[in-house]
Amino acid sequence: MYQALYRKWRSRTFDEVVGQTHITETLKQQVITGHLSHAYLFVGTRGTGKTTCARILAKAVNCVQPVNGSPCNACRFCRGIDDGSVTDVVELDAASNNGVDSVRQLRDEALFSPAMAKKRVYIIDEVHMLSTPAFNALLKILEEPPEHLMFILATTELQKVPATILSRCQRHAFKRLDTGVIMDRLRYVAGQEGLNLTDDAAALLAGLSEGGMRDALSMLDQCAGHGDIDTDTVYNTLGLAGNREIAALLEHVARHDSAGAVARFGRLWQDGKDPATLLGELSGLLRDLLMCAVAPKGGRALRSGNYDDALLDSFRTAFSKAELIAHIGCIQAALAEMRAGQARMICELCLITLCEPGLSDTLPMLRARVETLERQLRQGVPAAAAQVPVLAADAEARSIPVEAAPELTLQAELREAEPVPPPATPMAEEKAPPSPAPAQTAPEPGDFWQRVRAQTAAQLPAGISLILEDPSQAMGRLVGDTLRLSVDNPFAKNMLDRQDVTGLLAKNASAVLGRSVRVEVAEEELTSAVSEGERDRKLAELGRFPIVKFQ
Repeated sequence: MYQALYRKWRSRTFDEVVGQTHITETLKQQVITGHLSHAYLFVGTRGTGKTTCARILAKAVNCVQPVNGSPCNACRFCRGIDDGSVTDVVELDAASNNGVDSVRQLRDEALFSPAMAKKRVYIIDEVHMLSTPAFNALLKILEEPPEHLMFILATTELQKVPATILSRCQRHAFKRLDTGVIMDRLRYVAGQEGLNLTDDAAALLAGLSEGGMRDALSMLDQCAGHGDIDTDTVYNTLGLAGNREIAALLEHVARHDSAGAVARFGRLWQDGKDPATLLGELSGLLRDLLMCAVAPKGGRALRSGNYDDALLDSFRTAFSKAELIAHIGCIQAALAEMRAGQARMICELCLITLCEPGLSDTLPMLRARVETLERQLRQGVPAAAAQVPVLAADAEARSIPVEAAPELTLQAELREAEPVPPPATPMAEEKAPPSPAPAQTAPEPGDFWQRVRAQTAAQLPAGISLILEDPSQAMGRLVGDTLRLSVDNPFAKNMLDRQDVTGLLAKNASAVLGRSVRVEVAEEELTSAVSEGERDRKLAELGRFPIVKFQ
């Protein structure tokens, strides 16, 4: 009968366990010296060797002739534990035996001395699945265990195990296996099984396993039906799009080519590629690019290993950090929505949003667009070139037809125009007396900020004007010769408290008021600012009546 590779090549001694030397050496010394704990807790992700080490430890403590702390695998106890004939070693799955009755039955049986072996060993896998009453029932026997009893608990979610259980167990943390360790093991198993596994395919399988040896062996077993196992074989067998297709899809996103991205996804859909897997691979590539951006020198160990340096270098300048974070968040949101169905449509909408960030009104996307504008301005891109599409919300707020909004652009005019010097006048020419300037009527307090805000918002990029026009984020009021701009959050303060924005506000405020006005930006509660502005407006209205006097 055929046996799966991960079962056939499961380690039988501590020395055969790869990548967990910090645990196996400790357990070997405890078996040699006899300083064994009555309860162990093995913690780690799936496929890292928790259950394997639990079985090896159960054989080692009952082995007649242990070899350097490991079981001999030749005595009757070792063979009996392997084939399940030794009833003193019991392995339970807490996912299906999580009730209090099951634990009480286990506790009653554990009090009896072992029938054949030296110790009665209970291996409880996925112990975090036990219910609260079951944990309470298990706690009593862990407090005062018999000398012949040993518990080995295994879990992938340590946070779900009660602290009272943790304090009574000797804890060992299993780490994810390095890619190189998994590659060496895959090549060894493939050689023993007569499989022609290329180095590129071994590296790809090791990267896809995410540090789990069992997953790597299972995927190798899935690809074993082919004569030669290369990267194309792995992609086709596992239903993956492949590095080339994912890179091509990301190129469409970098060029803002929605039609090309949707068309390529349609071809991948026809080839049987899963939309969720496709977005997961795209998210993995974006994550690797983010790691390269935040840690360009020491980020190699942080990457997934699925993409080479040449591919990552080709996208190094295509996205900013804010754009990478926004794109990854958009993909994660789409993956969460796919659980309810309609995976194809959700994937298409996600790709269109990635190609056209202006269609999204989420805060990460808005930050990414603002950062792109700032980068363009720092690089000296002319205002006419740094154009931002007007959103439908902007068009509606400014009474612009929504149908015409995609064709409109907003120029980033963030510098004050330099004054033009007057033409030179001959000395002999008699100068005409200057005509008196028309008297300007000071605007009402309630109308002043509305006029300044309307003029300034029309001259700013869409991202900044949205903040300025939102009364819940920014509100201005005139205090003497100072326009005090109150903002509600640090992000709005960072966007508005800049020389180009405050200069434009000061220019428009001076033009509206008829005298020089300075601008001051402060982060404070907007309720007080709004109430003071409303108070000034009402006082101005009451001042029109001759019978009202202010004292």
